[in-house]
Amino acid sequence: MRSAGHLLLALVLVFLIGPFVIICIAGLSGGETLAFPPEGLSLRWVAKVFTVDSFRAAFWLSITLALGSTAVALALGIPAAYALERYNPPGAEVVRNIVTAPIVVPGIIVGLALLRHLVIPLGIPVPVALVIGHTALLIPYAVRVVSGSLVNLRPDIEEAAVMLGASRLQAFFKVVLPNIRAGIMAAFIIGFITSFNQVPVSLFLTGPGVTTLPIDMMFYMEFNYDPSVAALSGLLALMSLGVVMVAEKLLGLSRYV
Repeated sequence: MRSAGHLLLALVLVFLIGPFVIICIAGLSGGETLAFPPEGLSLRWVAKVFTVDSFRAAFWLSITLALGSTAVALALGIPAAYALERYNPPGAEVVRNIVTAPIVVPGIIVGLALLRHLVIPLGIPVPVALVIGHTALLIPYAVRVVSGSLVNLRPDIEEAAVMLGASRLQAFFKVVLPNIRAGIMAAFIIGFITSFNQVPVSLFLTGPGVTTLPIDMMFYMEFNYDPSVAALSGLLALMSLGVVMVAEKLLGLSRYV
């Protein structure tokens, strides 16, 4: 039985890690086309990634978009999570289900709905549309992760601050927020990575001259089939993995997700 369990675990690891390993090795190919196994090993395509203008522009757009949309999602999600956990208003479960909807509904439907019923009728600029779309996707993560932190924070600590003369607002900023900062940072990291790697919603909301990095990589492969996209994919995967590992080390990310 133990041997069967070890074999199953090995198969699961191969299934999860295998594509990542293949992409990284393909990105180190010395050949002219994307292939696996590679035709020799070289760092030439890794170096080329940093010379493609569209990659650089799309990277900084994705970084800015991820930071902005995550910040907006937290600004909306933290008060929502606090109200749901501390006051349990009527219909709280319905609100939780509505907030979770963007996670359950496929991203391609969310992107199409935003484009058809919000962006086009109101003539919203592409950058603003991207922020709205990504924020809608990230609010559920903000609410759920921050709610997990609030569950572990005893309400009587906040009540003690109020009894000692602090207003509710002061107690929130001086007692609640400092005690759930690890959960807020965890929500920020999850939101940032989710936004940065987002494809379906961004595919509908990008426009001429305003393209996120994952979408730009897709467009690049329509005309070029060299290993540079594999090299860039490996770099992005390593970046995401590094962020998660640092977050787990410093914050114990697994406690909140």
